[in-house]
Amino acid sequence: MDGAMHGERAALVALLRARPGGMSWSEITADVLEAGSALQVWDATVPATLMALPGEDDPLGSAAEDIGRWASQGHRLLTILDAEYPSRLRGIHQAPPVLFARGTLLPDEVAVSVVGSRQASDRGLRIAAHLAQELAARNVTVLAGLALGIDTAAHRAALDADGRTVAVIGTGINKTYPAANRALHEEIASHGLLLSQFWPDAPPQKSNFPMRNATMSGYGIATVVVEAGEQSGARIQARLAVEHGRPVILTELVVERNDWAKALVGRPGVHVAERPSAVLSVIEELITEGARVDAELLRLVSAQT
Repeated sequence: MDGAMHGERAALVALLRARPGGMSWSEITADVLEAGSALQVWDATVPATLMALPGEDDPLGSAAEDIGRWASQGHRLLTILDAEYPSRLRGIHQAPPVLFARGTLLPDEVAVSVVGSRQASDRGLRIAAHLAQELAARNVTVLAGLALGIDTAAHRAALDADGRTVAVIGTGINKTYPAANRALHEEIASHGLLLSQFWPDAPPQKSNFPMRNATMSGYGIATVVVEAGEQSGARIQARLAVEHGRPVILTELVVERNDWAKALVGRPGVHVAERPSAVLSVIEELITEGARVDAELLRLVSAQT
């Protein structure tokens, strides 16, 4: 990494910690994107009183030291200014300013969220595993949140099928939650990708999980809700995906049992699938349409050069 980029990353970490003027992380992100430089925003917003006094730690220096320490722990830090930052995720309003990664990053990968209840039925678990296996067979990344139930079934099935899976977690990357998934956490980091938008030692907090769901929606091309209850986090992700303009596929299990799912039926981009084969048909259509759009954009760019 060159010195300029290292300085930009340190400045962004320092901004997120200092939150000058009470700025939220999303406000800091927006300002940094507009300026194209975290250092520029730091210089413009951090008053002299927040600068280090003699004998005190320099915020930029401390941030740089922490970035080095995180790297020594095996974590890769991505900021929203980095070229390697997931391009689809950058396009949503809730894009996290930083991501911590363990595993293999793939540019512009085609990923589909397979999510649902922690207290899933045997039928729901079978559907999740089947969908993950079929997605893996189609070289589609299986995206989930490492929760018990549907998420775990999807991750496990993708790995067992020698497919790729990405876990977006609701804690810092040094934490394992739930504890029962410690081995799965490490296996995904070794054979897929583990992502967190929280400081590495952040514990699980209730407010983290809706933020994680927004990131999952933004990262993937679609969200499949296999089975969920009225208060499931999957319902949050489904609503966010509609907001993001990402397709949502609801199984009959979800629509039959939930008022929130019934309310989404008929919204643009929301599909109801009676059986797993119908879910896969929708995903195949999305991939085909995405490839067509990409080819058309490439043609237009080539015509202009």
